Amino acid sequence: MTREQLIGTIGKNGKRLNMRASDLSDFDFSGIDLTQADLRFSNLTRANFRGAVLRQANLSFSELSGADFTDADLYEANLNFCGLQDVNLTGANVEGATFNFAGRSKYMPKPTKAEPITLTKVLQKPGWGTLIGALLGALLIYGCNAIVYFTHLISSAKDPLVAGLYRFLIIQNMADGIVVFLLTWSLSSWLARRVPAVWQRHLIISLCILCSFFVVNLSIYALVGRPYLVELAKRPGGYEKTASWYVYVMGDLLIANFFLYVLQQGRQLTRKLSEQEFQLLNLEKLKTRAELDALQAKINPHFLYNALNSIASLVHDDPDKAEEMTLLLSKLFRYSTGRTGELFATLADELEMVKTYLQVEQVRFGNRLTFSVEVADPTLNELKLPQFLLQPIVENAIKHGIAKRADMGRIDVRIYEKEGELHLCVHDNGPAFPDDMDGGYGLRSIQDKLKLLYGEDARVELQNWPLKQVLISILMSKVRSDHSLVIPDTDA
Repeated sequence: MTREQLIGTIGKNGKRLNMRASDLSDFDFSGIDLTQADLRFSNLTRANFRGAVLRQANLSFSELSGADFTDADLYEANLNFCGLQDVNLTGANVEGATFNFAGRSKYMPKPTKAEPITLTKVLQKPGWGTLIGALLGALLIYGCNAIVYFTHLISSAKDPLVAGLYRFLIIQNMADGIVVFLLTWSLSSWLARRVPAVWQRHLIISLCILCSFFVVNLSIYALVGRPYLVELAKRPGGYEKTASWYVYVMGDLLIANFFLYVLQQGRQLTRKLSEQEFQLLNLEKLKTRAELDALQAKINPHFLYNALNSIASLVHDDPDKAEEMTLLLSKLFRYSTGRTGELFATLADELEMVKTYLQVEQVRFGNRLTFSVEVADPTLNELKLPQFLLQPIVENAIKHGIAKRADMGRIDVRIYEKEGELHLCVHDNGPAFPDDMDGGYGLRSIQDKLKLLYGEDARVELQNWPLKQVLISILMSKVRSDHSLVIPDTDA
């Protein structure tokens, strides 16, 4: 796929792009809006992201060695578990981006700012922290006492017009405070996503507060205060005037911008890391990736021993059969070891691997083993699924089912879609599953892998009725959406 085709695809999909588990090495994304794009588990080696918009994009578990993010917008992007060797982040906006368990690039600009200043941190510091805390305490106490004072005046005032005036003032100030906070709170997330410059965010919120000040105060004046003020103005000497409106609006602007500052700092997830902390993160990253590799089921070494013994016994008795089994074993291990680093394969490839595995076992068991592999709809063969999803289940069916039968054993693999889910079934006619069976390492690794990749949208069930089978169910919309766009190597 060319750069122009990619831009056209983004336009059709409303700017949200899904390129999970794709080979995108050396691809040119420069200047493209990839907001909320899903690039998890992708090969992005030496990709060009100069000036690209990657706000809230998910690049976790991707290989980013040599990628160029110069002047890119990575606001709240997820780069957890990524390789960042030789990545250029010069001029990039990494506010809110997460780099947990990611390597550090030698081109990554060293942070020059201290940790984000939050209200809690400020109040804990002596000097200015003490002064700001004292001012906040004074304002809060003053505001509370003013409410108590005016409330007491309302209850004790003998003049109904004066009592009404005090009631109007309390309602006006409380409504004003509520609107200031709710407006700032509701706009803070939108401003963080849409407005990159901090001063622009404060300017926008100030203009909104200015407009709300007039709307709220004029509305409450018309509904509550006007009758009392008009009547009081008719009295000799009228009523005592207070400060002008612009003095009061300054308080609203100050409070609104203070709220915005605190809310924005609460969303700030980045922090200054020392060299030792980066080293610790790298060690943890290696440990985590090793655990993920362990979940990628490999061929059981006992299977290899049994297969080689079978080949040895056939060399003299049936050389053609020994040659066939050797070729099948070679094909099986080429699939197992030839996809280093890849997590997904087509269903057709997975089933071909399962057939090869069963053919090898069929040579060993002879007439004691028959099998079938059936896909209800041929279009399902193009779906992308995690590698080695079915082979460990088939291996368990051989080990715990067929191997324990003295007579004919049978394994049936069936793939079909039902009620919006993709079902992958492995049935055997061996002994039933015991009630306390936990599935062993093979099934547990599959459960862990599905949970990591699909969350609650996938499950594994062991069933004895109406058939003994292991059933994997994955939400079809999840399978299709995760692989809606796969871009081939640009050299192709």
